[in-house]
Amino acid sequence: MKITFRCPEELLDHLPRPIPAKRSVPDWYKQMPMNAFSPDLDQDVQTLKQCPPFLDAMTYGFIIPLPVDVEVDNMEFSWNWDVPQPSDGPGHTDIGLYSQSPLGFHSPAQAEGTPYFNEGVGFAKFNCFWTIQLEAGYSLYVTHPSNRYDLPFRTINGLVDADTYNEVFINFPVLWVEPDFKGVLKRGTPVAQCIAIQRQAHELDIQAMDREDAERFLPLTRELAHGTNVYKNQFRAKKP
Repeated sequence: MKITFRCPEELLDHLPRPIPAKRSVPDWYKQMPMNAFSPDLDQDVQTLKQCPPFLDAMTYGFIIPLPVDVEVDNMEFSWNWDVPQPSDGPGHTDIGLYSQSPLGFHSPAQAEGTPYFNEGVGFAKFNCFWTIQLEAGYSLYVTHPSNRYDLPFRTINGLVDADTYNEVFINFPVLWVEPDFKGVLKRGTPVAQCIAIQRQAHELDIQAMDREDAERFLPLTRELAHGTNVYKNQFRAKKP
């Protein structure tokens, strides 16, 4: 699956590149213990670090990183990003056709009718400086970086037909879930996780379990309850 990223020529040496999500695993995950003591059970239990689907969700697709440090103080944002103005060379972009700000904002009215509408409170968007081109028949699923609830924002999900819509930037609206957050979002902070999805219809086949299904279900359920690494060793597919 080839994914092509393009940016204005003058920004090429100033932008952090999109990266495979497997290269964006946070430090807190790396430092997690494999087991932790449960006072309720009075014994050690496996942590989420031993749950392959938890990790696979975090490491699939690719990440769009924040291009510059952004200081946040009670919903006030500031940054210092000294980048060249658009040039007149090959691949140039005329001045005024794109913002050089890493952040933009939406009016509260644009969320009216949604569960996260808040009168008088707008929401932010991270500006992206890459066009993203997928192969024919694929769409780009954009979501908040998986399991990254440590971030003070939540990227709003979207599905973009990036096989045809790939000549302009795709920006990422976000809800700011920690309005009292004070700190710096570092350059390279993941702002969106993107996954290429092949467009196809789904046929839903809904049935009750028959005897053979039950005969497979029960022993595997017991094995999962009492064994270790059952899913990882027997069922987990190798990811590209």
